[in-house]
Amino acid sequence: MTTTTKPKKMPTKKASSKTSTTRKPKKLSQSNYYSNDQDWLTQSKSWFWKFCQCEAEALAELKGDWEPQQDDTPLLVGNYLHSYFESPEAHQKFIEEHADELCKYGKPERGIKKQFLDADKMIKALDSDPTFKQIYHGDKEVIVTGTIFGVKWRGKIDCLDLEHHMFYDLKTVDDFHKKHWAPNQRAPVSFAEARGYDMQMAVYKELIKQTFGVECTPLIIAVSKQKVPDKGIFSIPDYLMDYRMEQIKSDQPHIQAVKEGREKPVPCGHCDYCRSYKVLNDVIDIDQIPFY
Repeated sequence: MTTTTKPKKMPTKKASSKTSTTRKPKKLSQSNYYSNDQDWLTQSKSWFWKFCQCEAEALAELKGDWEPQQDDTPLLVGNYLHSYFESPEAHQKFIEEHADELCKYGKPERGIKKQFLDADKMIKALDSDPTFKQIYHGDKEVIVTGTIFGVKWRGKIDCLDLEHHMFYDLKTVDDFHKKHWAPNQRAPVSFAEARGYDMQMAVYKELIKQTFGVECTPLIIAVSKQKVPDKGIFSIPDYLMDYRMEQIKSDQPHIQAVKEGREKPVPCGHCDYCRSYKVLNDVIDIDQIPFY
């Protein structure tokens, strides 16, 4: 016997009724790169990945009908580190804009949160490394655009070195050697595969080629959040990037149709969104409980 998850129909907000086909295009810029309008108008790795995890949750979040319950601190830590290596001005601006979030209980007199003190250690680990200082040169936060299998995509490159045909992406990771499990995999995969970073690099490589006419090689520069930060430079095998591009080619038509309201989203049945609207139906034998 199996159990079926039937999410209730979420209320639709009037302001969220527009789809990607009804919104007026606006020129993509640093100021609107992360806007909801751009999320509808162009595809990005982060949103494509969300739809791959659960179409129902992703669509509800995109419409503004669902807000994921998550701790934003890890994301802020990553942005804190990114801003430091973008420029002193960008880092200072980030600190000023997120002053309350950087401090304990939002009060400067209580001191900086431990996570950001740890982030300073991560920054120091990279900033003091001679190899990192030698290679991490180029234009920072470069927006690239293009069309992949008939759909408009966007990306933002951490560090683009067109002169040497290279681009670099900074990542913060719990532990490089931690086991990660991916759907349909019988063996653990790397942190990069588990989080779709190989897909991200494949997309960015294609968008750089379309934007600048240059074939660039990606490298992930990662630093860990451990007590003593680990660091590493990681390449992405061509076969992994080819596989991810084939995945996009296969899955994108349906995802785009869901965004445009032409097809219904498929719920995954086990994410926060699906659990919050789950109703009890069939009885399931304990030896038939699915593992995710």
